[in-house]
Amino acid sequence: MRLPQKKKASLFVFIMFGISVLLMAVVFLYFKLVPNDSSTTHNDKIILTLNGPWKFNGGDNPQWAQPEFNDSDWKTADFTAPPGSRDDDVGISGYVPGWTSKGYPNLSGYAWYRIKVPLDSMEGKNRALLAPSAVDDAYQIYVDGVLLGSSANFSGARPIVYSIKPSMFSLPQRIKNGNIITVAFRVWMSPSRLGSLDAGGIHVAPAIGEKKDIEAPYQFQWHQTIKGYIVEVVIPLIFILLAFTLFILRKKKILTHQCRWFIVGLILLALVRTNQAVYFWFDFESAHQFSIVTGVLIIPFIPGSWVLAWWEWYGLRKPKWLPIIIALLTANYFVCQLLKQSWLFPSLNNALFQTIIDYTRPVFILLILFIIFKAIAKQQLKDWLTILATLVISIGIFPKEVSDLHIIPGIWFPYGVGVSRGQYAYAIFALVMYIILIQKTRKISS
Repeated sequence: MRLPQKKKASLFVFIMFGISVLLMAVVFLYFKLVPNDSSTTHNDKIILTLNGPWKFNGGDNPQWAQPEFNDSDWKTADFTAPPGSRDDDVGISGYVPGWTSKGYPNLSGYAWYRIKVPLDSMEGKNRALLAPSAVDDAYQIYVDGVLLGSSANFSGARPIVYSIKPSMFSLPQRIKNGNIITVAFRVWMSPSRLGSLDAGGIHVAPAIGEKKDIEAPYQFQWHQTIKGYIVEVVIPLIFILLAFTLFILRKKKILTHQCRWFIVGLILLALVRTNQAVYFWFDFESAHQFSIVTGVLIIPFIPGSWVLAWWEWYGLRKPKWLPIIIALLTANYFVCQLLKQSWLFPSLNNALFQTIIDYTRPVFILLILFIIFKAIAKQQLKDWLTILATLVISIGIFPKEVSDLHIIPGIWFPYGVGVSRGQYAYAIFALVMYIILIQKTRKISS
């Protein structure tokens, strides 16, 4: 027995809703089941965590990699993390503040860390070094003056930076038991990070051990990295499913609302969130490429697309100047996002363009509130779920402005994994929108 088209539409929305809920549940189940703690000692497997004390000095000199260099007049640094410490973003464990919080608030560019490591207590000869999983912004590792590996391209005067990912480097075979080796990190930090309270250099202690033993904490670091950005993949997938649902309902004339800009807004949000995971999981994009793709080519178009999405959804036709204003604001946002890139335009006052952006974004918020007011005044709107959806998605789109209110925390750590306020807002928004669509399709099919 064939279902009528409107019944099929209702069933279709229920299925898409169910898939979205299942995806959210799988993420939290993954958070719960994947271990969130790692021990550096496993029975007789000895791993030496290089907490310090390290020798530290700002500046750059290739001689600082050599084991015979005298670093006695350098300052000391320690990477011993308090129990349960983590970064305030994705939940990387063993995190310590950087050099800007330890007496070097104005230091950017190059700096070096050095340490002497005795290997007499370590078994085996196939040793490896576990690199720190959090560094601002790039590093090279030297062992006894020989380059072991790096996280970036250091061929030019300024390194081409990629995101820091878990890395493990095999030590040279010539290193035998009883040797004392010199490990040196050459670190580079972008001047754009100055002003951050804990930026600068190494945030997680490196470690040395037999390669087969180092693999366990190495895999753990990758689990943390994947967990930290898995939401950035699931939320876009949910948004694409919602956009597809709206497209089908509109095409079948089940949904009377115009939703072209709604779909555009969902796709833009999906792209910006997905690129976040791509950047931190892979080496497809350098930091500069990421800032262009996400910061210049996508983010400036998101607020305007959502103002138009709600203007269209609520069926408003006036004021007719609204799309023109949005186009002008979006063009201004795009140009300022481009010109504030100091690495592209070092001679410009880049901070000025950020200030213009900071004043532009609240205008989009005011326009969304204006649209809600117009919709209530015109239609005597009683669909408070739609207003809730409008407000919730705005929490995700305008994170800085919401943080400035100091009402809702910016991040939570379920099972030790950082999930931002915006990610929760996007998930709630998707659920609310499916409830709205379920109500509409059930009303039509009844």
